[in-house]
Amino acid sequence: MGTNAPPLMIGIDVGGTKIAGVVIEDDLAGKGVTVLAQTQRPAQRGANALIDCIVAVIDTLNTQLAQRGETRRASVIGIGTPGTVDGRTGDVRAIANLSIDYVPLARAISARCGMTTVVENDVNAAALGASSMLFGDDATETIAFLNLGTGLAAGILRDGVLDHGSSNTVGEIGHIPVEPHRWKCACGQRGCLETAASGGAAKRLWPYADPPMPAILAAAHNPHDARHEQAQDVQHIIINAIADAIDILAVTVDPAAIIIGGGMAKTGEPLLHAITKELRQRAQSSKFIDSLHLPSRLKLVPADLPVGAIGAALSAKHVTTAA
Repeated sequence: MGTNAPPLMIGIDVGGTKIAGVVIEDDLAGKGVTVLAQTQRPAQRGANALIDCIVAVIDTLNTQLAQRGETRRASVIGIGTPGTVDGRTGDVRAIANLSIDYVPLARAISARCGMTTVVENDVNAAALGASSMLFGDDATETIAFLNLGTGLAAGILRDGVLDHGSSNTVGEIGHIPVEPHRWKCACGQRGCLETAASGGAAKRLWPYADPPMPAILAAAHNPHDARHEQAQDVQHIIINAIADAIDILAVTVDPAAIIIGGGMAKTGEPLLHAITKELRQRAQSSKFIDSLHLPSRLKLVPADLPVGAIGAALSAKHVTTAA
């Protein structure tokens, strides 16, 4: 590789149903990220199956690079994964959706692929990717990424750097028990935000469609729909809880921007419109909330942008810059 050539990095996004991968070129001059290769495979349950699947994705990415005549090869791998991540060792525990209690992920992938491997929490990785793609690598403001996936969590960046806190729990706002319905949460508490404001909550409250959120919004706005009133009630519960999450981020982190991502965000502009409408209604009855100008802070991740995999790759950036 020439001395002036931007480094190539592989990013892997571990999901409950698929493993997505990208190869990115990150311009160290701050001109942004370019995706050079991209692929995905169905996820498999179990630690060994996960490792095999990630290696297969990496092999496919390398083949794609060769097919386009790229002579450079990535030197580092970044992996974003659910579960409890030990940032020092790259070990991961409790990946519930893949039936994995423990996997030494960084060491296993490094041994199989011969590259330094870094492991990051999946929401943090997506936060890094979304911030980079929407605001560039030189963002100097505090930015929050609100992940509306199976659960609810946030990733926080300050001056472009992830905030992990003292025990890697920064942004776990989905487990703040404020929901008035007091539904039981998987964490053992009752009334956690994610019991109402998440893809998992939407599926539980609206089992008639998959994905549920587009159907909920459509039925809520169609008075002739047989489930119109039920949809209105469900929409109110979900949107109200998402607005609560945004309020919490605003008054605790005060980010310049709140990026909405995750599976539910693929609903697109109708979801953003519903959230914005709720925030504006709250602002009408509260001068304090009105002063926060929350609707203007919201950004929606484009549905086709693989921010999880891109952010996973960027999480390994410090390895290339230190080399």
